[in-house]
Amino acid sequence: MNRRSRLFLAISSVGLLAAMLAALCIGAFSIPLEWIPGLLIGDANADRELAHQVLWSIRLPRVLFGVLLGGALAFAGAITQGLFRNPIVDPGLIGVSSGAALAASFAIVLGHTIPLLHSNEAISVAAFLGGTGACFLVYFISGRDGKTNVVTLLLSGVAILALSEAIIGLLIFIADDDQLRDLTFWRLGSLSGATWNRMIPTIPFLLLPLLTAGFLGKGLNALSLGEREASHLGISVERFKTALVFLTGASVGAGVAVAGIIVFIGLVVPHLVRLMTGPDHRTLLPFSFLLGSIIMTLADLLARTIVAPAELPIGIITASLGAPFFLYLIQRKKGELVWA
Repeated sequence: MNRRSRLFLAISSVGLLAAMLAALCIGAFSIPLEWIPGLLIGDANADRELAHQVLWSIRLPRVLFGVLLGGALAFAGAITQGLFRNPIVDPGLIGVSSGAALAASFAIVLGHTIPLLHSNEAISVAAFLGGTGACFLVYFISGRDGKTNVVTLLLSGVAILALSEAIIGLLIFIADDDQLRDLTFWRLGSLSGATWNRMIPTIPFLLLPLLTAGFLGKGLNALSLGEREASHLGISVERFKTALVFLTGASVGAGVAVAGIIVFIGLVVPHLVRLMTGPDHRTLLPFSFLLGSIIMTLADLLARTIVAPAELPIGIITASLGAPFFLYLIQRKKGELVWA
């Protein structure tokens, strides 16, 4: 790890801690910073009982989920860009988000007629199964003779996205006002549903990026040279691509199941990390997770305070911040790939 990478790691680690503390303290109900250590270890006297309940029931699961979700989305974005060797793709292009949105739309609009789908938990389960199922379908379509063509993978994902949007449009047409409102807010994304009960089942999937980062960096570096060159360097290319697709589908699908669709984290964060530390995937992957966690935590803090006591969908915040930055990158790097 070079000096620039060590500096980035130190600054971003402190930044993540500061962002988490700010998110725990600030909100419609303010909690003094000096109370946080005591409340976290369960030391709640009578005058701090309400703060203890707010911290443990609402703020802490939401902040922890935001950290894991932001990291997983950014990590998946770095993986996807490495897989396609293209800096302008994100996990949504392999069908995860569109499949999750389609399944969640079915659960929201038709849930009143199907008892098993008539709950928030059922919507989350449907979204997870839809996201991972769409990812597997795209992978199956793009395979031929035991090999997966990344161009076909990308085009299949775009086709699934278009088909999903068409069916979602039909569901929007037949939805009533309440269902339409629920569907709209789910598609804009929010961490308000991040309770302990809904978050805990997703943790193993959201931790997959951290658990696999040390194994993927070398392979992605080799893959960036081309599939033939990666094979000569000892990488089992087909198995590696399969692992990358399934890892992306599982981690992003789990996050989308609880929070809805949150855009631009997976697209923009890897670019930021490349600009600051370089294109080496051995540092790009964990650093993307770290920076994605910071951005998601701050975006959620902004979403629930900027119009308090109401709450903005977090997708509006991430798109508002991410789109101008991405346009700046395009302007700055006209005619070349944004890898460094």
